[in-house]
Amino acid sequence: MGAGELGGERGIRVLVVGASVAGPAVAHWLGRWGAAVTVVERAPELRPGGQAVDARGVAKDVIGRMGLDAVVRAACTDTAGAYTVDAEGKVLETFAAEDDGGDGFIAEIEILRGDLSQVLYDATRDGIEYIFGDWIAELTQDADGVDVTFASGDRRRFELVIGADGLHSSLRAMVFGPHEQFLHHLGHVLAFYSVPNEFGLDRWLLEYQEPGRSALLRPIQDATRAMAMFYFAAADFDVDHRDIGAQKRLLRERVAGLGWLAPDILAHLDHTPDFYLDQVAQVVMDRWSDGRVVLLGDAAFSSSPMSGQGTGLALVGAYVLAGELAAAGWDPDAGFARYEARMRSMVEANQEIGRLNARTREIPGPDAEPAPDFTGDWFGELLVRAINGVELPDYTGVPESGAPVTR
Repeated sequence: MGAGELGGERGIRVLVVGASVAGPAVAHWLGRWGAAVTVVERAPELRPGGQAVDARGVAKDVIGRMGLDAVVRAACTDTAGAYTVDAEGKVLETFAAEDDGGDGFIAEIEILRGDLSQVLYDATRDGIEYIFGDWIAELTQDADGVDVTFASGDRRRFELVIGADGLHSSLRAMVFGPHEQFLHHLGHVLAFYSVPNEFGLDRWLLEYQEPGRSALLRPIQDATRAMAMFYFAAADFDVDHRDIGAQKRLLRERVAGLGWLAPDILAHLDHTPDFYLDQVAQVVMDRWSDGRVVLLGDAAFSSSPMSGQGTGLALVGAYVLAGELAAAGWDPDAGFARYEARMRSMVEANQEIGRLNARTREIPGPDAEPAPDFTGDWFGELLVRAINGVELPDYTGVPESGAPVTR
């Protein structure tokens, strides 16, 4: 089935920018409600591997409504839990995957970002047009639509454009303004890459912490390999997110002398196929839409890896955005407003958790804020908002896309 067949010859045309998680997820729901969807991705192909991401609470319900629960669970890391350890490897704390009904520190559904991206792509590729290795070069919008010129020279017109292109969203910069207006650095940097599993890792994540920095090893489905991660404090961050050489130099500099297995993990840095490093940052915006352009996922409301909920927000946001647009008869003003009204509280709760968790990793000092006290009822209420903060509407039966209704 081609994109035209799915959306119908008169289906509203929607361009989605980004093919990681949020993009294919919203494409799934838009297609289900009758839109003709094109997804454009700058990378030449899907990017494998990546950080382990989680689905908790209502995000698990969204996966179920997509009909993907079984295939997502089959691709999970199957992590049994996490240990924090000392320099000699002695266990200090234990967190099991079944804690808090599977919605705890180690989630019941935990999957590598690249594996989830592949699942979503496989589920949508027959009904959605995907374009890899291209991106928006120019964009102009009017009351009726958006004219897009791609870097390849292709020109098209769409009724709606959705930016799901991540923390460093080029569409956000193009339509809303420079990154500096919206990116809030949380004082930390995260790096991860896969390494040979020469450490005897078996279903349990291991984390070693020193003031202001830490090293982690986590299991993945391929038992011959493991995912290594480093956190370190950094008051500022000025390394280009595409300059891999500079990123590796920064990592070596900042984790030099770190104990436990850190030297052995670093020994694989130059040979890994999937290195990633970036600042731990949030995207904070007063509004997520401008005319017929709207943002989704990290591009709109990154809560940072410190929240553990970025993927959950992307999945829930995709469901709500597509559903509200369809329910509003594809009127962007109404659909975008309802999407933001439903999502804002859950987003803000997760961003607050991200900021609190970042504070727990700060280097102790006379000017440091006191560590948060997570034992009060206030934190339990915050967690409920963060994990189950959206009551998912049932959009079944909304009118399918026909000719655009706002001409």
